[in-house]
Amino acid sequence: MAEGTQERGADLDQNHFCCSVCLELLKEPVTIQCGHSYCKSCIESCWDQQEQKGTYSCPQCRETFSPRPVVHRNNLLAEVVEVLKRASSHQTSPSAPLACAGPADVACDFCCGSSRNKATVSCLTCLASYCPAHLEPHYSFLVLKTHQLVSATVPLQEKMCSKHNKLMEVYCQTDKMCICYLCTIDEHRRHCSLSAAAERAKEQKQLIVTQNTVMERLQAREEELDELTEALTDFKCCSQTAVASCDEIFDGLISFIKAKRTLATKLIEGQEKTAVAQAEALQLQLEEEISKLQRRHTDLQQLSHTDDHIHFIKTFQSLSTSCESPDLPPVAVLRPQQSMKTVIGCVSELRDNIESLVGKTWPRIAAEVSTINVVLPPVPKTREEFLRHCYPLTLDENTVNIYLSLSEEYRRVTRGDYKNYYCAHGDRFTTNIKQVLCRQGLSGRCYWEVSASGPGWSVAVSYKGISRTSYESEFGKNNLSWSLECSSSGCTFQHKSQSKAVSEVKPSRVGVYLDYEAGTLSFYSISDTMTLLHREHTTFTESLYPGIGLKDTRSGCYAEIMKIW
Repeated sequence: MAEGTQERGADLDQNHFCCSVCLELLKEPVTIQCGHSYCKSCIESCWDQQEQKGTYSCPQCRETFSPRPVVHRNNLLAEVVEVLKRASSHQTSPSAPLACAGPADVACDFCCGSSRNKATVSCLTCLASYCPAHLEPHYSFLVLKTHQLVSATVPLQEKMCSKHNKLMEVYCQTDKMCICYLCTIDEHRRHCSLSAAAERAKEQKQLIVTQNTVMERLQAREEELDELTEALTDFKCCSQTAVASCDEIFDGLISFIKAKRTLATKLIEGQEKTAVAQAEALQLQLEEEISKLQRRHTDLQQLSHTDDHIHFIKTFQSLSTSCESPDLPPVAVLRPQQSMKTVIGCVSELRDNIESLVGKTWPRIAAEVSTINVVLPPVPKTREEFLRHCYPLTLDENTVNIYLSLSEEYRRVTRGDYKNYYCAHGDRFTTNIKQVLCRQGLSGRCYWEVSASGPGWSVAVSYKGISRTSYESEFGKNNLSWSLECSSSGCTFQHKSQSKAVSEVKPSRVGVYLDYEAGTLSFYSISDTMTLLHREHTTFTESLYPGIGLKDTRSGCYAEIMKIW
């Protein structure tokens, strides 16, 4: 009966009965509510780490429990584990198949000959490694059953002290190394030390914490992988759809141009047919007229040589009447070469306009395509990396307040004591808010720098729909703009009329980095180094227009978009 139980135990896979925390065969096994089993001490240690959270989770499936479950010994599972242990000990009998030791294996110390068997167990008492055949006495003789057996994972020599040739059973906490007991009375005499088993027990708790951390990171990475896989699938689908749409648009454009080409050809050919028919009809009339005139000329020539006066008089009277056709219009012949050159010129102008339009639009298409990513590129770290994303900006004259003036290059705005004359425009800031927007709308990764002089000024980005006629039109005083205000007291970030102090020092030069897709807007103080003042995280829904505001009432104050492109 015992042999049958041992045979059934031999058919079981020990890996199915190992604790997922300590990775060893279950000791005092318990089963929790989700159905997973652990060593009682292992699961209790795990839950001790989660005591402050108030919720307790399974290390495998992460199912949570509250309050802390009370665990009880799983008697059936404990009996199965005992069967496995007995079956494991009997599998080391000489009848078990023996494997030859390879280069990476631990060889049996008692096998003779050139080919030694692979050792499965090492005895820390005998300080020798055994194959299953030579291990049998440790299970048969009572004196050997008390020896400490461990798996033969590494050669015993690696567990021996090189100085004293003793088993390293002590851990020196001072030098953080394993030593033998003789080392504790030698060079490690005054060091803090404890048994290797005690150090293992202490680190076992840390292993559980580390394992939980690794599990959390693993789950986070798996979620990121799933999200990335889904995004990649969507990206490929969107790319294929975009390619198909572009092909359809370009095919339609080509068909449209071909249709106009056919129409132009038909117009020219139709006009040619009409003009040729008219010319050929006139040509026949002219030929008939010429024939009549030639006959009249011949008759008059002959009459001039007659000597019969009576015949001359009678004949000349009939020949002197006009023989021209009365309905024949006066002929004014045109040369069509110049007219055809004009037609060709019109078609050439159409071609030039199309090429110009494509030339202006294509960089925007290329820029929009280049900003589409599955994984966002890393944030620049140095000013040189930021400058790779610099964007040329100019201030919009149609938005500037009437008490501000712009430079000829439309990069510097100056505060004056007089009212400037600007044409009326619906985009102009008409209140006492002294600010101006740029002409360019941004929607990618862009960087620009603003240098200013004066007690108070601001650097901002705004949606185009910001109010132009009320107090709420000031940058940062609404939900359509984000502003960094610089004054003698430092720098303050503003959005939706909410302020946040970000620096006690007012910079003379500010760098702005916009990552539209990532939804980040960063402000930097520029000197010898770049210092981050504030980074705002949000979701942008439309193009952003950079802006500048001046707070001081004195003349001579200015703010300028630096030409770094």
